[in-house]
Amino acid sequence: MEVKQMLLLGIFFLNGLLLSMASNVHHYSFILKETNFTRLCFTKPMLTVNEQFPGPTIHVRKGDTAFVNVHNDGQYGVTIHWHGVKQPQNPWSDGPENITQCPIQPGKNFTYEVIFSDEEGTLWWHAHSDWSRATVHGHIVILPEIGKTYPFPEPYAEQTIFLASWFNTDVKELIDDATLVGGDPDPSDGFTINGWPGALYNCSNETIYTLGVEYGKTYLLRLVSGVMNEEMFFGIAGHNFTVVAQDAAYIKPIVTSYIMITPGQTMDILLTADQSPSYYYIAASPFFDSGAPFDNTTTTAILRYTNATAVPSSIPFPSLPSTTDKESADNFTTKIRALASEDHPISAGNCSGPQGNRLAASLNNISFSIPTIDILQAYYRFNLSRDDEFPNQPPVYFNFTGDEADDYILPEVGTKAKWIEYGASVEIVYQGTNIGNAENHPMHLHGYSFYVVGSAYGNWNETTSPATYNLIDPPEVNTVGVPKNGWTAVRFVANNPGVWFMHCHLERHASWGMDTVIIVKNGPTNETSIRPPPPNLPTCAA
Repeated sequence: MEVKQMLLLGIFFLNGLLLSMASNVHHYSFILKETNFTRLCFTKPMLTVNEQFPGPTIHVRKGDTAFVNVHNDGQYGVTIHWHGVKQPQNPWSDGPENITQCPIQPGKNFTYEVIFSDEEGTLWWHAHSDWSRATVHGHIVILPEIGKTYPFPEPYAEQTIFLASWFNTDVKELIDDATLVGGDPDPSDGFTINGWPGALYNCSNETIYTLGVEYGKTYLLRLVSGVMNEEMFFGIAGHNFTVVAQDAAYIKPIVTSYIMITPGQTMDILLTADQSPSYYYIAASPFFDSGAPFDNTTTTAILRYTNATAVPSSIPFPSLPSTTDKESADNFTTKIRALASEDHPISAGNCSGPQGNRLAASLNNISFSIPTIDILQAYYRFNLSRDDEFPNQPPVYFNFTGDEADDYILPEVGTKAKWIEYGASVEIVYQGTNIGNAENHPMHLHGYSFYVVGSAYGNWNETTSPATYNLIDPPEVNTVGVPKNGWTAVRFVANNPGVWFMHCHLERHASWGMDTVIIVKNGPTNETSIRPPPPNLPTCAA
């Protein structure tokens, strides 16, 4: 068997396809517009799709294509990203603003061609302009191909569950004001489950989502965390459940009473309604082991058995881990393993081997500056220069997770990309640091899923750490939580040409520059090269 050379992209220094012919084609219309919503005693206009919060769900089967016409009736330019969809040869419809396209300006429209390939399960879509994803988001449900089944018993029914953040203020004004003064944006005022905060907030009457179930039936819950800046614990009172997929890839079943999910991640959960018919709280609360400001509230929903006779005087509440319970978070995440079956194989490869300043975040000490042009078009049309390439390694090696890390606090600001040859096998090591307020970092790569082959606390060591890698059944994801003061190693094959954004999915960090761009060069054939651009690409405002 041929073994490709593993390209090590170095330590990404964290401060603070196969083409599948579509069997079906779907068409959706998204209308972006300001809509009034009232939550937590506050009424405000906010940007939505089709006046919904969360927005509409896209339903497809594995290998399908969806054309989504987005018409912007809002007040500023916006793009839409199809989170976790690989878009083979088609970065033009990936969506990050000024990375693969210019924003869709008010009064204009653009049709995205969303090409599904090997994804199966739950993904999501969201705005990718500033913080607009707080209100512009929704599910993507990818069913198996016709004639195929789930690798678990068919559930009685399915339900989408969306975790989100709620801000009483306008989110664009919030991040614009924070950016202007170089400070930390205010935390959200609450969390929501399917758009509703639940019973523990002010003005919570009639603001709770209810999920009805029949006794003895099993349900597939498709859970998305669109929360802006906090990882979340999630549980259902009195019920264990089974996690069967993450980021549209199947995993070995995990029976648990809670999960920990990072912003950007999705999980598929089997819930059997096997308790006494009654009412039970569903709850989500933050996991946040850092000194940074955060939203320390809990959102709730109700699991209601359809044959429950009356609401109990005291509805049971799930016992979730405490906010800083790192052990419980690790206890869940370390159990995640790929299904790695004959029908769902894996291929992870093998190799031998603040002091008056503005708040910033970086990768390899480069704080990414979003350009005013579209990087993809600059690369495709104008032979973008490699003169100022993203570095393979951090500029200085030190004890990344040690007490003296703040001595290395100031990054360089730049717009740099990492170039990769088509077909290269790639390993990326994300190394967290103790600079500023050390946190977990949910790192997301556009255009790819990757195998999480290793993760631990402390500093990655090129000699000893690879010996701990899991190359048997590593989970395949598009977003991974890098532990506070720790590292995570991921691998993928660069078989999807294009310009692909990589960033932390904590919006505070993404806004501060914890981002970069990976450019996978064209292969030798048309089938391994970027497709030509669509004729109606949005143009950048002068």
